[in-house]
Amino acid sequence: MPPGDVIPVLAYPDPLAAAQWLCAAFGFREHLRIGDHRVQLLVGRGSLVVTGGGAGGVENGWVMVRVADVDSHAAAAMASGARILQPPTDHPYGERQYSAEDPHGHRWTFSQSIADSNPADWGGTLVG
Repeated sequence: MPPGDVIPVLAYPDPLAAAQWLCAAFGFREHLRIGDHRVQLLVGRGSLVVTGGGAGGVENGWVMVRVADVDSHAAAAMASGARILQPPTDHPYGERQYSAEDPHGHRWTFSQSIADSNPADWGGTLVG
């Protein structure tokens, strides 16, 4: 996971070109590239994830938030009326995550670090 507790995720038709532009124009620096569909960018103490998509609508972006306990967070979110889009799931990149939609259609991913993994083991390339 990139640094920060709240991590915007923005979708672009060409994530690699978008990441290159964001670095040149706004001073981000590339941290991790995952194939040609996802790039983690850093700026100061914050970060941004650039992903494929970006054709319009809600899929242009969502917010990723670090939490201490994904399972209890998901249970509280569901009890409060959040629509769970993906239940808590362990991923090979060392994160346990779930995704939800709020009552206004905004998408959220909540992530708990569960392991320190080598990006090369799951298709990532550590750049910086």
